[in-house]
Amino acid sequence: MTRIKRGYIARRRRTKIRLFASSFRGAHSRLTRTITQQRIRALVSAHRDRDRKKRDFRRLWIARINAAIRGIGVSYSYSGFIHNLYKKQLLLNRKILAQIAILNRNCLYMISNEIIK
Repeated sequence: MTRIKRGYIARRRRTKIRLFASSFRGAHSRLTRTITQQRIRALVSAHRDRDRKKRDFRRLWIARINAAIRGIGVSYSYSGFIHNLYKKQLLLNRKILAQIAILNRNCLYMISNEIIK
């Protein structure tokens, strides 16, 4: 009986996995089993860090707003500022407030004066 060669499907699957890991170093880009392990690890890290990125940016915005509020000389800090924003129903998110704090401090000063009144 003649020998049947394996088809191209497994080779195509391995090639696709190798393309994902082409930038990895050493055996992590050459050996199929190691590539699959590293691929799983990389995808887990990417999934985790997408959430972490949102968290880190929110912390950055809060730090910027707090620094700007304290620099203006207003008598309260970030938490009081946000509390009074909600009381006055001025719906500005932290990203926009941080941009205002960096680019236009006078506008932030006007917002804080509106809240105090």
